Amino acid sequence: MHGTAFSAWLLVALCAASGAYCVLRMRSSAGEERGAAGGEAAMGFGMAAMALPATIVPPPSWAWQIYAAVFTATGLRGLWALRRAGGGSHHPHHLVGSLAMVYMALTMAPGTGAHTGHAAHAGAGGVPLLTGVLLGYFVVFVLRSGARLVPTTAPSGAVAPAWGARPELALACRVSMGVAMVAMLLTV
Repeated sequence: MHGTAFSAWLLVALCAASGAYCVLRMRSSAGEERGAAGGEAAMGFGMAAMALPATIVPPPSWAWQIYAAVFTATGLRGLWALRRAGGGSHHPHHLVGSLAMVYMALTMAPGTGAHTGHAAHAGAGGVPLLTGVLLGYFVVFVLRSGARLVPTTAPSGAVAPAWGARPELALACRVSMGVAMVAMLLTV
């Protein structure tokens, strides 16, 4: 990632913590929810790896192709799950997230012009169209999901579920990874 080392390490920590919580969610769920948590864990750890500051931890030149291949595979898995689920789930977001990661991996690969700027890919405003569309999607996602985090009162006597089964924590992870995606797209 391009940017300061401090902000990159914050992104690494945020994404790795989100990925670790998603692994915890996988252990305490089953079926489609377990698969969604696994996809989110892969996304969190992949985002953490891509956010490592290149000045401190320089990635090998082939790493970007590996990132692109892994996220293409997760995108295909998301497309398959979307086809099976009929569309009423979280799979479209997983698909967009995977495609955004493939786009960033290909854009940031050495020799693509990412290190010298996007002048060739830029529209009239200087921001590539696809980057702008993805930024818009993730900003709207973060705002909509963040609004759902507004606390409500729990019924008296309600027992809190286990850490891995708390829907508000899963939503908070999605919001944090969405914010991290916005930050990563801003540096592309």
